[in-house]
Amino acid sequence: MLDTEARRIIREFPLGIVATVTPDGNPAAAPKGTFIALDNDAIAYGDIRSPGTRRNLAEWPSAEVVFVDPFRRKGVRIFGPSRVIERGESSFAELYPMWEAEWGELASRISHIVRIGAKRVLHLMTPPYDCGATEEEMISLYKSRFAELYP
Repeated sequence: MLDTEARRIIREFPLGIVATVTPDGNPAAAPKGTFIALDNDAIAYGDIRSPGTRRNLAEWPSAEVVFVDPFRRKGVRIFGPSRVIERGESSFAELYPMWEAEWGELASRISHIVRIGAKRVLHLMTPPYDCGATEEEMISLYKSRFAELYP
């Protein structure tokens, strides 16, 4: 079940790394930047150019997605069954307006919507929290680090 924190991370940092299995049994990980939390038990992304991921999901329709808040250094892993929805299906027409509202013109390039059920949701956090670090300290530290990288 997607709780408030998982939904926040996905809304603020919609770039998820999708892990699938290739037809020959190898792991595959690919970034997808158009995620939306659909409801309390599913997420989805608008697929613009991911034929390999779609092929993998056709063979093995399960995926795990990892999202990270790079400032708080917290994240969420979501695992569940997937469904690739093609443009032209009624489900696509029902879901598509969410992407139009969020990504505007980019949404017109979406050929499929990939829905992933949230069968298992695991929260992640960096080890400094184990030693008493606070969110405010982590945010301050990583804001400084990002400012150094992108002055």
